[in-house]
Amino acid sequence: MCFLYKDICLCHNDENGRIYLAYEKNVSKLYTSVSAVRDRRGRENVCMTCNISKVRCDKTMGKYVAKRLGMALVTIFLVACLTFLLMNAVPGSPWLSEKTPSEATLAALNAKYGLDKPLHIQLLKYLQNLLRGDFGVSLKMQKNRAVLSIIKEMFPVSAKVGAIALCWAVLVGVPLGCLAAFKRGRLTDSILRVVCTLGISMPSFVVASILLVTFAGGIASLKIFPTIFDASAGWRTYVLPCFALGFYPMCYTARQTRSAMLDSLNQEFIKTARAKGLKNTRIIFKHALRNALIPVITYLGPQVAFTLCGGFVVESVFSIPGLGRYFVQSIQNRDYPVIMGTTVFLASFIILMNMVVDILYKIADPRINLTKGGE
Repeated sequence: MCFLYKDICLCHNDENGRIYLAYEKNVSKLYTSVSAVRDRRGRENVCMTCNISKVRCDKTMGKYVAKRLGMALVTIFLVACLTFLLMNAVPGSPWLSEKTPSEATLAALNAKYGLDKPLHIQLLKYLQNLLRGDFGVSLKMQKNRAVLSIIKEMFPVSAKVGAIALCWAVLVGVPLGCLAAFKRGRLTDSILRVVCTLGISMPSFVVASILLVTFAGGIASLKIFPTIFDASAGWRTYVLPCFALGFYPMCYTARQTRSAMLDSLNQEFIKTARAKGLKNTRIIFKHALRNALIPVITYLGPQVAFTLCGGFVVESVFSIPGLGRYFVQSIQNRDYPVIMGTTVFLASFIILMNMVVDILYKIADPRINLTKGGE
């Protein structure tokens, strides 16, 4: 049985009643009494590594979450300000097109949308509206339509494609990384390393173009999937975009898992597990993989946000009516409110995923102390 005493993992041997030190940083004291791991109310803090329910105080986690929320608000504020200033620094105007409007028309449009006011007044008004959940209205692409409404319409399409891509990337990448680590130096490891290196070095638009040419019309005998994305066409329309969007995360996840697994497989507790005669699958997936998941979780945090918001280039190649493609089009058309609203939304999503990642750290490795910078 394991106990937690001051965030220290202690192993209790029921046969002789002694508590052996399993993990303690900068301390070498050996506790010999079960009462040493009881709190003031007499409750036992049980370690997660024994899969026993434990009583934990939520104050530390609550303070950590509150601190992260405060930092998140500051980050979103800075992102909103920088995006606004950069958009106004870019040459051009949303009113400029093939037919340049007259000076009177430009003045009327600027006055209607408040673009004739000083820059700091515009920024202050934008931040005030942002606090109320108002991202403004589209100036050009869907004129006078609320940006938040556009995001609500476009994001589910991108999220569905991204979720499928991310699921297959993780479900394939992690086992492949484990296999490559277990078969280190053999033919299987060499093949997987070559494939992962190619996948990481190839941009997503190259993968998407190759798939489009090969399986969607370039070769007549292999024309299996549709050229243009159509959600009503069934599962076939999702295959190529999801593969192209998830190929890079799969390869990177496999490499990260392989590197972390190689380090984990060389640890003393793995040698002990092998000496006890445990099967290789149990050693890899129950003991070694949990310790190797930290770098994988670190990478998947922001990657989830980017993938669910849609791959900008992949959505453009397959004509997916998602948020990523619309964001690219808004930049080309100088639709400032759409650009700023999408950027703030993506930044908020990334911050949220990073917070989730920090919590998953604690689940993957209970020894991590979030209040001390993850030490």
